Amino acid sequence: AALNFTNDWAEARMTTKATYKSFSNAVVNAEIGLHVGLYGINVTLKNPVVQFNETIDYNEMFTWHDTIEEYEEALEKGLPNPILYIAEKFTPSSPCGLIFQYRYSGRYASATLTAFCCWMLANILFSMPVIRYAGYMVVATAAFIFFSMISFTTIMNVPQCVFYIGTDSFETEYSHSFWLALATILCTLIGLLVVMLDFLVPEKMKEAFSVGVDGCEDEDDSYSEGYLNSFFLDGV
Repeated sequence: AALNFTNDWAEARMTTKATYKSFSNAVVNAEIGLHVGLYGINVTLKNPVVQFNETIDYNEMFTWHDTIEEYEEALEKGLPNPILYIAEKFTPSSPCGLIFQYRYSGRYASATLTAFCCWMLANILFSMPVIRYAGYMVVATAAFIFFSMISFTTIMNVPQCVFYIGTDSFETEYSHSFWLALATILCTLIGLLVVMLDFLVPEKMKEAFSVGVDGCEDEDDSYSEGYLNSFFLDGV
């Protein structure tokens, strides 16, 4: 579920010299970063060294639903040129069409990240004597994560837009959240292993998860023990 709200499914960064503000010849040397999530982008511009009497440390968010309004606000605030340049690439009027690629792929990826519900259901089923169905839910969790990754990877099948800032350029690549989602597909192996063992040794699996065995035995023992009321029997 956390992957649904991270901003590093894809990213790109570089350190270069670029024009700092509009209508100015001032050139700044800073690290420029682009971080793409399922709901928008983060554009960063950082340099710990004080330049032009300020510490350059910008982190601006642009969402898919309000890109135009947020871009216009960025223009009004007079944000640095590198940030405005990258944000402009994600507006509907940009010839790159990046917003359409990332917005729709991110929307479908987010929709298929309902794996959290399957994972919660699997945890509930593991505490009940239905271990096999818990294994099915673990497999379903991996399946939803896999579908979300497929949805997001569709953006890499179209021509990539190259960002040129100063004398350098960069392109986006898969980042931490994408690879972390790929690692969670190991849930498939775990789920299949649980299902297979439940078919082969169901009693052992119940004992391993402490369900359906001890409770029944304790219940039988409680029924086997009893006491007779002697006063009641004399009355009868």
